[in-house]
Amino acid sequence: MTASSIPRSCMETARLRLRPTSAADAGRAWEIQSDWNVTRMLSNATYPANEKDMEEWFTGHEREWTDGTAYRFAIERAGRMIGIVDVDGIVCGEGSLGYWLEKTAWGKAYAFEAAQALIGFAFRDVGLSRLESGHASDNPASGRVLARLGFVPTGSRELFSRSRRETIVQCCYTLERDAPHIGPKTDTTV
Repeated sequence: MTASSIPRSCMETARLRLRPTSAADAGRAWEIQSDWNVTRMLSNATYPANEKDMEEWFTGHEREWTDGTAYRFAIERAGRMIGIVDVDGIVCGEGSLGYWLEKTAWGKAYAFEAAQALIGFAFRDVGLSRLESGHASDNPASGRVLARLGFVPTGSRELFSRSRRETIVQCCYTLERDAPHIGPKTDTTV
């Protein structure tokens, strides 16, 4: 399947709906990233969140999907967007998994549930063979999510965090398509 032929469809999990992001999501994403506790864990985000930059980023999501360089989904719970899960940086069958949620959604296994669905999509529908991911060393909760998903630690690296405006240590992980990891497939709906 070519990147441009992958339909922009939604995925349903037990508690969540994942739908391709749209430019209309920028305002809600800006609200979520206006919380320092959320944004400090994101290396590429700025703090305070910049509404114009957020709008520009979301405007490019459909093009990224068509180009096959990124697939980004809004995570919804009870009809409300609570975060984003995505795979981006796609090159030669590999990509990078990322996720972020509003603080009130932390500790409820939503990140695991959304990422599990996206991993299935990335390997099954997109045809990726390998994913990488990472988290700030002071965010062990994200490390537990990745371990539960089957990601294997590969070390750490120094990385500049735009939100913190300093260099941080990022713990790095990989997941191979053929590794036991994600359990049953999720239902995909239009």
